[in-house]
Amino acid sequence: MDTPLSDYLYTARQVALKAGEVVKEAFYKEKEQKTKESYADIVTETDQAVEKLIISLLKEKYPTHQFIGEESTAEGKTVNWTDAPTWIIDPIDGTSNFVHSIPQTCVCIGLSISKQIVVGVVHLPITGQTYSAYKGGGACCNDQRITVSKVKELKKSVVITEAGNSRDPQILATKISNFHRVIEASHGVRMIGSAAVDLCMVASGSGEAYFEYGIHIWDFAAAGIILTEAGGVLLDPSGGDVDFLSRRVMAACNQDVANQLSPLLNHVEFKRD
Repeated sequence: MDTPLSDYLYTARQVALKAGEVVKEAFYKEKEQKTKESYADIVTETDQAVEKLIISLLKEKYPTHQFIGEESTAEGKTVNWTDAPTWIIDPIDGTSNFVHSIPQTCVCIGLSISKQIVVGVVHLPITGQTYSAYKGGGACCNDQRITVSKVKELKKSVVITEAGNSRDPQILATKISNFHRVIEASHGVRMIGSAAVDLCMVASGSGEAYFEYGIHIWDFAAAGIILTEAGGVLLDPSGGDVDFLSRRVMAACNQDVANQLSPLLNHVEFKRD
């Protein structure tokens, strides 16, 4: 008999809570950091320790499953996403927030089966929020059902986005031009510092849309299903189907807002994961 998705979700939540204890303990201490692709793309010893903990706990329960983790990929492991059950892990999404003692930082654990995201947990250990969802089961925050905003006009919406880690002048110029047009067309733009938190905010009605260029599958796999199970839409910024390896995403509380946001965006191309 196949394992029910609710069982996978229960396991993912328990593992995320354990990982969150490690993050919370380290949050109040001085952090040692290293850079990856740029001086704005940082990693800490806690990121690496938490990912190893998550993988070890999940492997113990599901020894045949595959894993995609941010830090193991950063160490040279390629993203090999197959139809096999695969856990997609971001040990600390919002590492810059974590380093600067900003509480919007989270542990992300998603599960894909046949390249479909079916389970997602986003746990914020400092604020105590745990968002979760499985396919067909709705979305919750701390066991309370969440739903997206009912706003249908971009001019009445708040849009969440991020500047990203790239400091390439052309990429920054394109992103800033996007920010300008979206600000003109909406109630305003917010930057929280974590893609997963951004998506969970839209999922719970705190903002109507989100877009970002330069992210990775582990940044939004878990939060993406939380958003869709809360009634939102997850798309490519062009308006087409989302591609989890394309390093870009757009989300909205409904298709109407997505249709108004997409034409405002000039797209930024990154190498696929």
